[in-house]
Amino acid sequence: MNPDAPPGGREPSDRAGPVAPVAPVAVLGGTTGGPGDGRDPQRPTSLTDLFLAFSWMGLNGFGGVLPWAERMLVERRRWLTREEFLELLAFGQVMPGPNVCNVALMVGDRWFGWRGAAAALAGMLLPPAAVVMAIAIAHAQFAQIPWVQRAVSSMAAVAAGLLLATALKLAQTQAKRWRWLGFGAAAFIGVGVLRWPLPWVLAVLGPCAVGAAWVAGRRAGGPGSARGR
Repeated sequence: MNPDAPPGGREPSDRAGPVAPVAPVAVLGGTTGGPGDGRDPQRPTSLTDLFLAFSWMGLNGFGGVLPWAERMLVERRRWLTREEFLELLAFGQVMPGPNVCNVALMVGDRWFGWRGAAAALAGMLLPPAAVVMAIAIAHAQFAQIPWVQRAVSSMAAVAAGLLLATALKLAQTQAKRWRWLGFGAAAFIGVGVLRWPLPWVLAVLGPCAVGAAWVAGRRAGGPGSARGR
């Protein structure tokens, strides 16, 4: 008997015991953290949670929901990284309908399928619609009051500032892709300065951007290069 054996007669074994399997960790969009601080991504706990989050966005979105959507989805709830939010927004921008509603549909569908898409869209539209109807009735009664007109003008300026701040934050995610910002600048000039119709601008710049990305992938030896051989 081994003199070093513990009481009870069992001798130590050099063989390691069975290793417990590690549960796979769901990674959102291929990332392991939130918007840049290393924390794990989150997800909505229920359809009610999803509905309330988008209701909060809609009720706070005076002058535009986009700044509040970015703050809620990326910074507060951490359901998306900033790059993921920008990608969904880009898809929503080129599809028919309001871009933020399209984002709501895609975010809800990502987590709960069609039920999540319906809950997110309902939260985005129904509570704000009730508030807007009440405000519209009140505004019809007091629209001629000077201080009411000044208040509405001030809210428009605040909304423009929020939208500009959101655009700058989203542009920071493209710092490593600065060469592609030329397409964004061209779109801004075409739509914002020259007043060209948006479908025309998209019809020209969209294929150009896709073609440039394909050529860059071939030169870098990426997936496009493998398919082209």
